[in-house]
Amino acid sequence: MRGRDDRLEGLFSYVRLEERIPADHPLRAIRALADEALRSLNKRFEGLYASMGRPSIPPEMLLRATLLQAFFSVRSERMLMEQINYNLLFRWFVGLPMDAEVWHPTVFTHNRDRLLEAEVAREFLAALLALPQVKKLLSSEHFSVDGTLIDAWASMKSFRPKDGSGEPPAPGRNGERNFHKEKRSNETHASTTDPDARLYRKADGGESRLCFMGHVLMENRNGLAVDAALTHATGTAEREAALTMVDRRKRKRRITLGADKAYDATTFVEDLRAR
Repeated sequence: MRGRDDRLEGLFSYVRLEERIPADHPLRAIRALADEALRSLNKRFEGLYASMGRPSIPPEMLLRATLLQAFFSVRSERMLMEQINYNLLFRWFVGLPMDAEVWHPTVFTHNRDRLLEAEVAREFLAALLALPQVKKLLSSEHFSVDGTLIDAWASMKSFRPKDGSGEPPAPGRNGERNFHKEKRSNETHASTTDPDARLYRKADGGESRLCFMGHVLMENRNGLAVDAALTHATGTAEREAALTMVDRRKRKRRITLGADKAYDATTFVEDLRAR
């Protein structure tokens, strides 16, 4: 018998949000670990917020939402809020009830940035790595390190002389700018929209662009990230960040560190041997 396409909206739902998520969904195990790590940070959260005033977005929800943004490569906070609004899986993972209103993207971003500036993200990662279920998966002796370029959200037209000179772009929303025969460097120029961005190219003959550098330290047993850093894009940033991340590891014996040719520098090898 053919079913009828009756588009009737029920006023009430008698199915719990928990029951909508499959029992074997990978996010269930991830949320259990995340919740355990977040509980260990409860005193840290209490110290970050005032005891009086208007309640903000719970820090636990901010960090769970940030995990979702990374897992599913959601490219903006506005799209993340849109997904949480109608995606039951996202609502369940964040901990937002079915009938709760989703936050405004700007409010979410401001609250999340304030939390990350307090180094809570690094403490959250450390709490995760310290869990017994995770710790047994990690190698304490063998690691690999690498870096990658992260494009800055700034156009090349914003890279102007620091002394205020230079020809401005043509009028209009996307005015043209002629850079022919103009010498530009990080010593004499800076972006007007993102001063922290640096002009950098990966190799000789490659394209120069405004960017940052991201660095990650992986353990070699299961390939899990155990540390990360973001730095200015310079020719020595990868090696400097590698030493910083290695120094944060608690070492009881010698360790091995794998890296590509970019790390093959005499001073870097000497620094590792000294450690």
